[in-house]
Amino acid sequence: MGVSTARPEDGIALVTVDRPPVNALPVQEWFDLADALRAAGHDPGTRCVVLAAAGRGFNAGVDLKEMQRTPGHTALIGANRGCYEAFAAVYDCEVPVVAAVQGYCLGGGIGLVGNADAIVASEDATFGLPELDRGALGAATHLARLVPPHLMRTLYFTSRTVTAAELRRHGAVWDVVPRGEVLAAALALAGEIAAKDGYLLRLAKAALNGIDPVDVRRSYRFEQGFTFEANLSGVADRHRDAFTSGGGPG
Repeated sequence: MGVSTARPEDGIALVTVDRPPVNALPVQEWFDLADALRAAGHDPGTRCVVLAAAGRGFNAGVDLKEMQRTPGHTALIGANRGCYEAFAAVYDCEVPVVAAVQGYCLGGGIGLVGNADAIVASEDATFGLPELDRGALGAATHLARLVPPHLMRTLYFTSRTVTAAELRRHGAVWDVVPRGEVLAAALALAGEIAAKDGYLLRLAKAALNGIDPVDVRRSYRFEQGFTFEANLSGVADRHRDAFTSGGGPG
């Protein structure tokens, strides 16, 4: 369990998250994921990174039960910082990152795939930000990289999800495949990328990041300020208590 790194093919690093039952990550594992991604990208032998997850879903966000059982704001601050580091590690990875998504991709999962360079998804994959239902805010920065502005706002305000097929129509998902084929499809795309010159790939990644119209790190950090405000007001705790007492993910 936890975060692991493998080398399935020459030039490809496979970073896998495995945190049963729903891949809702506790604070430390967000930092572990950030460290694994940075190490994989920094390795001179890596030309592409595949980010995947074990189990029935890709990522269900932060571990809300950890947050609710930890006194004070320690877990909240840790989760905010850990998510910030993990999302940034995907974006700043020195080589391209391909996300292999199956099942649900919610909350923090959107932060990860929204910062990836390419997404391959299973036919049953769904994407969304249930933040308002969980007493939180954040990752609109990353959802905005997947869908047009008005759709992003509607999804954010309603907490609805969209399918992989819908995201493909918007150009955000590269390929949609049967669930059992998602990792193979992601590795195939990564192999095509990894066949390029490694030095040029690193230059290209830096160049593409440099021309992005939105600074994703600063934009997400701005959002996090409102998450703190929601917590200080007490409204966040009420929503998290209602959700965790109902036995939901996290």
